[in-house]
Amino acid sequence: MPDRYAVIGNPVAHSKSPQIHAEFARQTGQDMVYERLLAPTDAFMATADAFRARGGRGLNVTLPFKGEAFRYADRLSEGARAAQAVNTLKFERDAIIGDNTDGAGLVNDLVRNLGRAVAGARLLLLGAGGAARGVIAPLLEQQPAQLVIANRTLGKAQLLAQCFRGGVEAGTYAALAGRRFDLVVNATSASLVGDLPPLPQGVFARDALAYDMMYGRGETPFLAFARGEGAAVLADGLGMLVEQAAESFFIWRGLRPDSAPVLKLLRANEE
Repeated sequence: MPDRYAVIGNPVAHSKSPQIHAEFARQTGQDMVYERLLAPTDAFMATADAFRARGGRGLNVTLPFKGEAFRYADRLSEGARAAQAVNTLKFERDAIIGDNTDGAGLVNDLVRNLGRAVAGARLLLLGAGGAARGVIAPLLEQQPAQLVIANRTLGKAQLLAQCFRGGVEAGTYAALAGRRFDLVVNATSASLVGDLPPLPQGVFARDALAYDMMYGRGETPFLAFARGEGAAVLADGLGMLVEQAAESFFIWRGLRPDSAPVLKLLRANEE
């Protein structure tokens, strides 16, 4: 019997993860199947337990269950502890291992796929929710010149910044006026509802990269704004999705798949 994996969420029908992991398995010759697992919003743990009881080896966790997965795991990676969220569960005989690959996925997309160094860059992170928290530690490991969290509510940004020792500044969007950044990452949910964080004009430095974690919605309001502001490179979060999946695959199977052809395939399917 092939080893069983799944992505668990609500909703989950839109997930591209089964296609991604099918390609990874084909590349590496792994005997595994990967499915979508819809969990009732009040039954994440019961659904995960049932999947494990049927022989499931691991789960990718998407909204709205990353916090519950953090509490569900018996053992946590440093990345999961920093993020206070889990997006990858590995079922071992005597333990449930929780990890978070979102930050590594973002860094790998920036550095490998987009050719943009984070080291020494002035980095602006929009939003102070779970998506932002999940990527801060891996971004800091790259040693940016500065990392600024901007949020509508200053207190929430300050609380998040305080979770990381040094190197993180917090502020409101209005406080960004007159400042310039080399990398601007939108970690808010604004693009899901066709909205735009209230960025002042002029925040994009010459040759800046604008990155929206959302994907599959065409040019988001954030990316349209960045284009109008002269950002040199625009990117959505599809590459991050593929790269975080590659990290999960490595956790499960001990093999690193080639993400480039899979990302190319997904891009072609979007056209």
